[in-house]
Amino acid sequence: MTDGIDASSGAMALASGSGEKQLAILAGGCFWCTEAVFARVRGVLRVEPGYIGGKLSDSANYEAVCGGETGHAEAVRIQFDPAQLSYLDILRVFFATHDPTQLNRQGNDVGTQYRSAIFWCSEAQRDQAEHLLHELGSTGVFDDPIVTQLVPASEFHVAEAYHHDYFERNPGQGYCAYVIAPKLARFRQRFASLLRSE
Repeated sequence: MTDGIDASSGAMALASGSGEKQLAILAGGCFWCTEAVFARVRGVLRVEPGYIGGKLSDSANYEAVCGGETGHAEAVRIQFDPAQLSYLDILRVFFATHDPTQLNRQGNDVGTQYRSAIFWCSEAQRDQAEHLLHELGSTGVFDDPIVTQLVPASEFHVAEAYHHDYFERNPGQGYCAYVIAPKLARFRQRFASLLRSE
């Protein structure tokens, strides 16, 4: 299921009455977690969970992707206002809210669908991501090598409706309570200046 937006050019200006919007596409493990984090960032206009990076476009659904045979990653497509939030800030939040040193997993979520990846939508995004990856690697921020993939964006498949706003709708569910909620608490503490006013 796609929505007609060409992700490969999505970081360029999207038509808007009040100015330009841009897209960022990131995979950092379970998309429930990533969506919950970025939904709280000032300047983020929309966050959509979905699938990207695989070869079997007709099989981009949750069951097939979780089976590990499609090659897709669980990811989020973030529409943001660059006047309020920079792409570099988005990447800094991304690297601080998942473990980019875990290959094809995040904690107990194991498989290539949970890989860490940046799907760049423009050469400017690629350049900024390359620079930050080099900076993080050379300064030893992480104890282990970063395994985050940096690849051009391809077709983005929007996830099924029941995955959207999953944490908001299911805060008492086990995964939400024991994995996502603590992650959000750490995020709020570290990135207070980037939080949207609620």
